[in-house]
Amino acid sequence: MALSRAASASRAALLKPLAAGFLTSAPSPLRRPISTDTTPITIETSVPFTSHRCEPPCRSVETTPQELVSFFQDMAKMRRMEIAADSLYKAKLIRGFCHLYDGQEAVAIGMEAAITKKDCIITAYRDHCIFVGRGGTLLEVFAELMGRRDGCSRGKGGSMHFYKKEAGFYGGHGIVGAQIPLGCGLAFAQKYSKDENVTFAMYGDGAANQGQLFEALNMAALWDLPAILVCENNHYGMGTAEWRASKSPAYYKRGDYVPGLKVDGMDALAVKQACKFAKEHALKNGPIILEMDTYRYHGHSMSDPGSTYRTRDEISGVRQERDPVERIRKLLMSLELATEKELKDIEKQVRKEVDEAIAQAKESPMPDPSELFTNVYVKGLGAESFGADRKEVRTVLP
Repeated sequence: MALSRAASASRAALLKPLAAGFLTSAPSPLRRPISTDTTPITIETSVPFTSHRCEPPCRSVETTPQELVSFFQDMAKMRRMEIAADSLYKAKLIRGFCHLYDGQEAVAIGMEAAITKKDCIITAYRDHCIFVGRGGTLLEVFAELMGRRDGCSRGKGGSMHFYKKEAGFYGGHGIVGAQIPLGCGLAFAQKYSKDENVTFAMYGDGAANQGQLFEALNMAALWDLPAILVCENNHYGMGTAEWRASKSPAYYKRGDYVPGLKVDGMDALAVKQACKFAKEHALKNGPIILEMDTYRYHGHSMSDPGSTYRTRDEISGVRQERDPVERIRKLLMSLELATEKELKDIEKQVRKEVDEAIAQAKESPMPDPSELFTNVYVKGLGAESFGADRKEVRTVLP
């Protein structure tokens, strides 16, 4: 009976209707041209931030018509890309593991709006949209998914190992929670270099119970590292609901001595405001935890139908009430920043771009078999790295 009550409460929280945010500074009576106007406007987040050991940021978020249109365009691209990946997997053009991000796009979009490419991001295996947010191309995505040479990891990494070092993206990682201490290592390097940048180490609610999270967080707090730990709480670690896996599912409080903030992860503007706040905090005071309350529409991976441990009504309810793409669509139309036709035209263009990228990816050659033996060891770290008697290990600097 206790489990039943907990499950009901969890479903009710997921399906709670939320407003799409509303204007707090009046728009101009003149119709703004779509996507080009940079006149500042202020939108209030759909729900308040909930904080732990810190004062929450203001709910009023400054944006522009141009940024809102870019949010819609980028999220529509991510959504279409993931739906296409689903079809390619079922057609057996994508093999191995594949974890889709549709439903969680506002996290990737809002985070990018608050930071620069000099800030680092490291995440788990649900990484396609984070890569695109960092500036990755659709061709690089689909080629990598299909194991082709034009992929972002030359076709050798697949779905779980996207990478773009020049844009501060240090990859998707297949071992649950393993990216968190690596992210704290990136933050250590940033503090050592005094470059005034931060690292976002992202993980899911399933990984929130991993011991390495708490070990890494302890060191980050001891050394005041500019690390922002982002828990993308989509409420189901694989097929296990959060209330069945965690005694304390308030993940933003799990750091205890580290400040935390719970954010509506389906509201791109709320994510933007939270990430801006977190970056400022981390540079001055050290680590902070962000819990993004979000939701995935697909199952955990392509082998999971996603409907055995939750109801179809729950999924459709979230789509109707909280969908991040529809939220921005409604906001743009209510503020008369874009018409329904203009937004549909954007979606048509996105579909065309995705189809063209898939066609290009299919033409990309497979990696040469000799590639199996490359990128295994770093050059210069062989026997010459050791002392003459191979007992003394010397530090090898680049």
